Amino acid sequence: MNNHSRTDFSAKPTLVGEKVTLRPFLLEEDAPALRALLQDPEVGRLTGSVHGPADPEPWDEAAERRMREWYGTRHEQSDRLDLAVVDRASGACVGEAVLNEWDAGNHSCNFRIALTPAGQDRGLGTEAVRLMVGHGFERLGLHRISLSVFDFNPRARRAYEKVGFVAEGVHRDVLFYDGAWVDDVVMSILAPEWEHHRGHPETVI
Repeated sequence: MNNHSRTDFSAKPTLVGEKVTLRPFLLEEDAPALRALLQDPEVGRLTGSVHGPADPEPWDEAAERRMREWYGTRHEQSDRLDLAVVDRASGACVGEAVLNEWDAGNHSCNFRIALTPAGQDRGLGTEAVRLMVGHGFERLGLHRISLSVFDFNPRARRAYEKVGFVAEGVHRDVLFYDGAWVDDVVMSILAPEWEHHRGHPETVI
């Protein structure tokens, strides 16, 4: 751990990569992408927020209000970091990356990311993970960042592995989706591992 780092979630940074920029949400600018993200049935399936193809409810005024209240207050949070994922090629928001569930005593956080179809299959997600995890270790002084990924999402697991996340175990039958049980794979990355490979484990000899 960098001895000069301290966990300060009140500062909301802008993190710039080759393909994506992570920045605080701009509600009016990002609302169409966030609305699409929350309504996307595939995103709902992969995040476990729906339990079958027929689950998503129609978008209404209440849903719009909840979305605006949530994303409009992310800059006020002192115990988590929520950033918009912006495609540098188009300048458009294509999702979100989050460090949450902060455990101050153990210097650890959970990580999650969700992208719209416009942000998928071009390496944007992998770079966004790398930027957020690097910030967590190098600027926030975290020791451990963990996540869980459903067994029916091998693409996301591969992206996490590319950044250095290691599978730790399986929570069996966590999600009941469309009539079948789905396992949840627990993964983590530690500060000494990040210091060794900086999010590029496959290039370290």
